Amino acid sequence: MDSTLPDRIAFLGGYLPRLCGIATFTHDLCEAVAAAAPASLCYTGAVNDRAEGYVYPPRVRFELDEKDLDSYRRGADFLNFDNADVLCVQHEFGIYGGPAGSHLLALLKEVRMPVVTTLHTVLRDPNADQRKVMEELIRRSGRLVVMARKGAEILRETYGAPEAKVDIIPHGIPDMPFLESSVYKAQFGVEGRQVLLTFGLLGPGKGIEYAIEALPEIVKRHPNVVYLVLGATHPHLVAREGENYRLGLERLAEDRGVKDHVIFYNRFVSAEDLKEFIGATDIYLTPYLNEAQITSGTLAYVFGAGKAVVSTPYWHAQELLAEGRGTLVPFRDPRAIAEGVCAYLDDPVRLQRTRQEAHRLGREMIWPSVAQRFLESFQRARSERRAAPRAAFAGWTLASRPYDLPPLRLDHVLRMSDGTGILQHATFNVPNFNEGYCTDDNARAFILCNLLDELGGHPPSENLDRLATSYLAFLAAALNQGTCRFRNFMSHGRQWLEDSGSEDSHARALWAAGTGAGRSRNEGHRKLAMHLFERALPVAESFSSPRAWAFTLLGIHEVLRRFPGHGPAEAAREHLTARLIQLWDGCATENWPWFESIATYDNARLSQALLLSGQAMPHPRALEIGLSSLGWLASVQKTQAGHFRPIGSNGFYERDGGHAYFDQQPVEAQAMVAACLEAFRATQDPAWSREAKRAFEWFLGRNDLALPLYDPSSGGCGDGLHHDRVNENQGAESTLAFQLSRAEMNFPEHSIAASASKDL
Repeated sequence: MDSTLPDRIAFLGGYLPRLCGIATFTHDLCEAVAAAAPASLCYTGAVNDRAEGYVYPPRVRFELDEKDLDSYRRGADFLNFDNADVLCVQHEFGIYGGPAGSHLLALLKEVRMPVVTTLHTVLRDPNADQRKVMEELIRRSGRLVVMARKGAEILRETYGAPEAKVDIIPHGIPDMPFLESSVYKAQFGVEGRQVLLTFGLLGPGKGIEYAIEALPEIVKRHPNVVYLVLGATHPHLVAREGENYRLGLERLAEDRGVKDHVIFYNRFVSAEDLKEFIGATDIYLTPYLNEAQITSGTLAYVFGAGKAVVSTPYWHAQELLAEGRGTLVPFRDPRAIAEGVCAYLDDPVRLQRTRQEAHRLGREMIWPSVAQRFLESFQRARSERRAAPRAAFAGWTLASRPYDLPPLRLDHVLRMSDGTGILQHATFNVPNFNEGYCTDDNARAFILCNLLDELGGHPPSENLDRLATSYLAFLAAALNQGTCRFRNFMSHGRQWLEDSGSEDSHARALWAAGTGAGRSRNEGHRKLAMHLFERALPVAESFSSPRAWAFTLLGIHEVLRRFPGHGPAEAAREHLTARLIQLWDGCATENWPWFESIATYDNARLSQALLLSGQAMPHPRALEIGLSSLGWLASVQKTQAGHFRPIGSNGFYERDGGHAYFDQQPVEAQAMVAACLEAFRATQDPAWSREAKRAFEWFLGRNDLALPLYDPSSGGCGDGLHHDRVNENQGAESTLAFQLSRAEMNFPEHSIAASASKDL
């Protein structure tokens, strides 16, 4: 192994003054490595969880917006141009944007230096998105750092990570002398009392209510006990629920008659203040509720300071406190917590012996020791990458860079929307009040809001939330409670113009409701969307429209992503998938591999629905039909010049008949983008990503007339392509078709990278 230390060491994660455990860890690790390698330049990229960012110290040289995918690519550019020798990533699913933090992958795919990734969470039972992100992290990291043997075991058994790639390095802690707690108690006014402590950002997963439930029994045997709960409520929890959790704990302490024995200190304390609070502690409590916690910085901190610990058996605690180094108690068991605490307080000799052993073992965890082990990991990563020199501009061709999408611009969506919902039509770029509203477009708009919120970036989430609320309220009003059918058309005066809409509009509303139920982070939106979905789903199973079946399957897929095992959704998916296959079997031939004797509108949605069902059920034949039908559709919608030409709405395409080339509709391009991206996800065949790019570029002018339909000044989109001109009216359907296509192209798992950037 090369013993030369890196000249430039970059770190990536949260950073102080952001209030979270990863930010504290990144700060402490960067400072410790800088002290251990004074000749090396150490700096950090900080991930922001709010638009205004933070006032960072000079160590922070670049910033990422958590939800802005482009900022990750800019971060990669900065690191490459700065010639960083190694990048040390702090990974936690929750601090990066995209599904399961997948935005981080956009940066890792482009950086040219070796990567050492510290895994603060290693899940034994990941969902599909988490597994995909973890497998990609393993592939793109030169070294993987975990803080416990359990983490290395899970990496090997669950993800197939090479054992030789994993370094086990304990969580760093400050070097605190072994002192009696009485030295510190006087300054907090708790002299003569026995102090129990829990600290860290507060949230329901901490299980503090069970420690409070244990206090009456503890106080009965040791009346001088005081329980100090130190730390601010997690900022994200405050944003969602205010201080409800903390207030509930305070009420519980009062109800159990122990309010004189509980102190809440609602602050994020400095490192120096924290040392003094820990110094005053006799016993540390971690009554956490989730076994699958592989790392606890607070546990490491207090253990290494020489304190006795009573903890539930989450993974890190099992390992650190084994062989009598602490006391493990069952989850959610106040009686066991009380017994564990009192066993120490009843036996001061045992308490002292436990403390001394913890302090002795903690010397291996102090930051100087941990920093030295990280430097060794960096050196290993660099030695293993020595044969792959960093590329310069010569390697930055279009074929090697991600496909650049137009900047997000929602001016026209906002212009078309009011308190009722989104209007159907426009005259040029001016909303047309005479045509009112429809469920179809409000469904599309609600789906767009959920996709954009998941992607993050701009516009601010509060604006998306306001828009999504209007669109969802429209869908709720559209549901006829008597028939469980969605109405479609509403006048500008808010009068419904029918009792029931078309089967397709009903199914699009189901698709939107399923998307809200499966993706929304707004709890009220999620619950209402699920209610609409469950009320309206049974009706769809009797529909005769194949496109209604397909739209319903898209909504079902969204629900089952979040709620696997939902019985009615699974039954409906099986039924509708079978009907599409039956339709195919009754019509498709070698020369006409399609579901019907005519290809009309939203054609690719039929293929997309089978691609999703085929992967999820799983149903190999559904997947095969989805790919075959989409392949044929791509072939008949491609010109000799190589651009996308959707089947025209002025006659469509009949078997053994004519093929209409005009009028070309934006929804056809959108359906093709979505279906091809799904085919790419299913097969990883870059040909599908190229087909998606081909269809998307139809909006931008790669079409029969070489004229763009998309208006970059407002984010609007023309209503179609005629044989001689663009339809300049920018209606909701067309504008949303473009915006949905752009959003889907932006998801990391659908990243149009090198394979799609080659000439078509």
